[in-house]
Amino acid sequence: MLLRPPFQPCSCLRPTARSWKRRPRIPRPVQARLLHNVPTLNHDKQWTEHGVGDLLDPQSYKIAWSDYQSLMVQKINDLTVGTPEESKTAKDLLLAYARDPLQAALFNYASMAYNNHFFFEALASARSTTTIPTKLATSLISTFGSLDTLRDELLATAEAMFGPGFVWLVQTQGQFRILTTYLAGSPLAGAHTRLQAVDMNTQSVGSMGGLTGEQQKRQTEVQNSAGSFGPYSEGKKRPGGLDVQPMLCVNTWEHVWLPLYGIMGKRYYLERWWENVDWNVVLNRSQSSRISRRNELIRE
Repeated sequence: MLLRPPFQPCSCLRPTARSWKRRPRIPRPVQARLLHNVPTLNHDKQWTEHGVGDLLDPQSYKIAWSDYQSLMVQKINDLTVGTPEESKTAKDLLLAYARDPLQAALFNYASMAYNNHFFFEALASARSTTTIPTKLATSLISTFGSLDTLRDELLATAEAMFGPGFVWLVQTQGQFRILTTYLAGSPLAGAHTRLQAVDMNTQSVGSMGGLTGEQQKRQTEVQNSAGSFGPYSEGKKRPGGLDVQPMLCVNTWEHVWLPLYGIMGKRYYLERWWENVDWNVVLNRSQSSRISRRNELIRE
């Protein structure tokens, strides 16, 4: 007796080789070209594996640099892709939109990307670079009286900041100064046309006791011309701004120090940061600043 073969599906349900070839191909979506990327730090591989000296462990470095800088770059790309701004640097973007409240998000991301890179770029990979070169030390002492005074004032200013931001060592007219910026604020004269030694959110004309009439007038004008709108900003690009050049900064955002140092560890983080500054980078920035300034005077 012949047994019936097991059930097989009808051949009409099986596509033939010819039918597969005729099926239309679905084009893959074209990914937008991303022109902004996370800068490559000179010691990125070493820091990724071992951390930044005794300042940050590998996990803290990943959060504060790899993850956070990637987020800033992603946001910049999202806001500039397909526009002329996609080819501009973070510094160009923050300078272009610092006075435009309609582009506050783009300014914040660009300024934070610039500030964070500036911070990590001046961290040391070896103890041999944490000694202040004699030439730079002489200049700093001429301004602050001693290197200990500079350290104490810089760290005290950073510790006293009530909120995240950056504390900067800047140079102007051959002298060094300490400057604070809050949140994503920028020390660049073309971006913020006023000194930020105090939190301007707490300032008003009535709270300016001790200032002369001219000083109050200048502070008031600068305060009211922070944006691109309003009567005080019409036709004025940099009212009251000082031409400062940043040399060094310390990042006081909580995500940088809180994971490793804990809620009570901000001061210890600042002390460790001072011991991990690459002062050769600061010296090179100072020398480049003088050359740039001399070239500007020649052009003028």
